[in-house]
Amino acid sequence: MLKTLLIILALLALLIVAFFVRIYWQNAQVPALGHTQGQLTPLSSKPNGVSSQTSDADKKVEPWPFIDDQSSSMQAIMAAVQSYGEADVVTQEPNYLRVVFVTPRMRFRDDAEFYLDADTKLVHFRSASRAGHSDMGLNRKRHQALTRLYLEQQN
Repeated sequence: MLKTLLIILALLALLIVAFFVRIYWQNAQVPALGHTQGQLTPLSSKPNGVSSQTSDADKKVEPWPFIDDQSSSMQAIMAAVQSYGEADVVTQEPNYLRVVFVTPRMRFRDDAEFYLDADTKLVHFRSASRAGHSDMGLNRKRHQALTRLYLEQQN
């Protein structure tokens, strides 16, 4: 009986370690992101991301209006990202910004992108978690918080 219990506990410990190794590996993978002809990279089928350019209602978020012009909008995005915190800028172009947000507790990495469409005067947004299946709504909450911080720059 004791031997069986020890085997079960060892297997359970092995499964837990394997789970964390998998999450760590996923978190370390840098996805190929960017924009092509005004479109950000499509989201995966996992429910751990949001985008203003998806047709999936569960993952859809609203784009932001420009603040004056493209340059002012980019400055407002940068200010919002800095106010939100825990972010590293990966790529910054006149019409595109890529940022990696790091969650405070578990140090998960979430990739966020902003595409400034000069034709429509809209800022498109995409944010997705690298690791795991679900993000527990974090990317949607991040979009809401960043939207508020961005729009505060108009005043």
